[in-house]
Amino acid sequence: MNLFTQSIIKLWQASGFAALTWQALVMILISCVLLYLAIAKEFEPLLLLPLSFGMLLANLPLTGLMDGTSEPGGLLYYLYQGVKLGIYPSLIFLGIGAMTDFGPLIARPSSMLMGAGAQFGIAVAFIAANLFGFNEKAAAAISIVGGADGPTAIFLTTKLAPAYLAPIAIAAYSYMALIPMIQPPIMRLLTTKEEREIEMEQQRPVSKLEKICFPVIVSVFCILLLPSVAPLIGMLMLGNLFRESGVVDRLSDTAQNALINIVTIFLSLTVGATANGTEFLKPETLGIIALGLIAFTFSTVGGLLIGKLMCWATKGKINPLIGSAGVSAVPMAARVSQIEGAKANPANYLLMHAMGPNVAGVIGSAVTAGILLALFG
Repeated sequence: MNLFTQSIIKLWQASGFAALTWQALVMILISCVLLYLAIAKEFEPLLLLPLSFGMLLANLPLTGLMDGTSEPGGLLYYLYQGVKLGIYPSLIFLGIGAMTDFGPLIARPSSMLMGAGAQFGIAVAFIAANLFGFNEKAAAAISIVGGADGPTAIFLTTKLAPAYLAPIAIAAYSYMALIPMIQPPIMRLLTTKEEREIEMEQQRPVSKLEKICFPVIVSVFCILLLPSVAPLIGMLMLGNLFRESGVVDRLSDTAQNALINIVTIFLSLTVGATANGTEFLKPETLGIIALGLIAFTFSTVGGLLIGKLMCWATKGKINPLIGSAGVSAVPMAARVSQIEGAKANPANYLLMHAMGPNVAGVIGSAVTAGILLALFG
């Protein structure tokens, strides 16, 4: 064997091609499908694009990007510590708070009922996960997918069932991205055409004092009730106080733009990088994906049923479609309510009304995570 041939063989043996497994190839294919959905279909691209690319990187052999067993570790391993320690989800909530107007919820506090109803899927998925053979901690982590809140799902899973972080996070973000496909058939199934046509009255104006007091009151009440939820609720309400106080515009702008964009990159990229084919392609993963869909479906159903109940109680003043926005995917779920309402009645404008249950769902999913953490943590 001549020197040239030996060199070629050595290069091949040292390359990632020689170390490729069928699991890695399957995960690379899955990541490419997710990249297609993010780029071509624009399904939640800010989250799905870095997440799917992180999945791609993690399944290219011999890179050591997620290697933490030796010194120094890989780049993504160190970035991942922000997920593992619960830092990134809390900082995401800071940005969400700075971007969120809680005015629709303050104007109609009853919207909180629809936000609470949309947590129904969490209870259903928890029971189903136990029946599937998952232990209580894993079942609690899986069920939170029903809240349609990626950062909350990641926060709870790292505390209760870190081994299942990749499938749970990918399920949560995937179903969030697929809201425009999943929710409309359920909305049309559970509501009548007459209900979907209901036009709602303009909400009352909310004063600046109310908007400033709201994050303080919610922080005190929720954190005293559930101290474990302090990182999420505390950061969410601090961000909102930045927005509503009107005296820290630079901080509010940073939280809404630069900070949340940077943290989103790190969080999505490193969560995707945990989806290593060897660990990801197991029967449990398919079970988690299926349970996530069950959770999300029943959360939509729960919000809609509370919306129908409120429609009946108010003698047709509330359009039940806004109940589906109780899942906390802000503002996509509210937009879907608006789109479906406008299809039934072109004069319908439900977006701001749907934002009430939508932002209530953000608080509701965080509180539910706190309850699960208190019970099973």
